[in-house]
Amino acid sequence: MTAGSLLAEEPSAADRIPRWRVISALGIVQIFSWGSSYYLLTALAVPIAADTGWPLPWITGGLTIGLVVAGLASPWVGRSIGLYGGRMILAGSCLILALGLAALSLAPSLPVFLLGWFIIGIGMGAGLYDASFATLGRIYGTSARRAISTLTLWGGFASTVCWPLTAAMASHFGWRVTCIAYAAIQLSICLPLILSSIPTAARPASATTKRRSSAPLAAGQRRALFLLIGVLVLGSLTMTMVSVHLLTLLQARGLSMAAAVGMATLIGPAQVAARLAEMATGGRHPALWTLLAAMTLIAIGLALLNVGPPVIGFAVLLYGAGNGIYSIARGAVPLALFGPEAYPALMGFIARPAFMASALAPSLGAVMLQWGGAELAGHILLGLALINVALIGALWRASARSRADASEIPA
Repeated sequence: MTAGSLLAEEPSAADRIPRWRVISALGIVQIFSWGSSYYLLTALAVPIAADTGWPLPWITGGLTIGLVVAGLASPWVGRSIGLYGGRMILAGSCLILALGLAALSLAPSLPVFLLGWFIIGIGMGAGLYDASFATLGRIYGTSARRAISTLTLWGGFASTVCWPLTAAMASHFGWRVTCIAYAAIQLSICLPLILSSIPTAARPASATTKRRSSAPLAAGQRRALFLLIGVLVLGSLTMTMVSVHLLTLLQARGLSMAAAVGMATLIGPAQVAARLAEMATGGRHPALWTLLAAMTLIAIGLALLNVGPPVIGFAVLLYGAGNGIYSIARGAVPLALFGPEAYPALMGFIARPAFMASALAPSLGAVMLQWGGAELAGHILLGLALINVALIGALWRASARSRADASEIPA
């Protein structure tokens, strides 16, 4: 019996619900879950500060709290999906996000507002990419890579849809109504989609699957796992710092604010184009190729960004393309290296340090800009990207040993 067949806890349900319907439902949920959590303060932070008088750093610190809590929750989420399937975990995420958003809307004081972000953090850990990837791995086993790629294509539209939607609602109705509206979207759109389109686990994981998924990793697998965690932590640091401080970096290269915003908008189309190119290959190349291509494109993009105006547009396009396929690699590489049985639990384990890195990145980026300026910050970001390329090379070598160790694990 193959690893994929051992994982078939949901075969009949998965067969009854077409794959396109599962992925489309998850895709719509991802758009609104990212938009009502990770991207929420992009458009609301300033209106909240203007309305309440709360300090802006504390308002934006709410997202940091959410990311830390998401990281703390992720290992439990991954293990639960591995044992019982993702349907109820993802449904719970919709309920928890709605509760947290309602708390934000009704917050009479800053501590209550931050408590709302604590609740939203639990929902983020249970409902964003890592939990969705783990769910797809639980349903489709070794064939989940294409589903993961398609899901990231949907998720790439989260900022495109939700930034203008959030800004429009805030300008017409205020930030509190905007939060309530997103809570309503979670309950009226996202929750029904999860309950109607995500297969129910036919039964809990078998004893054999539980034993295999919780078995200690062999030496080669542990080495590969920690190298992969290093890659994802550095990737999260680099890309979150760029996302938060890109306009500052572009303006330091001589661009006006309007020109910098125009350049930054190139990232979205580049992400989508790169994900379409990855999907067109049908996953015929190793997942590690996707990860290496992602970080190489990011490194080249950051190097060209340091050159200046003549190539900034090309730099942003390359960076956006790398960022786009990095999301695919983040879900596909653990599946390829460690197999479908361990995948949900490992996704939760891997997500914790990545979330923590994302939580620290904005503050670290601000410190770099304050003490070293944009030029030094640009060089440090490039250095992190180059280190990551080297780590992927080491991961590639370790993966061969990981496969050998996996073949020695007794059935």
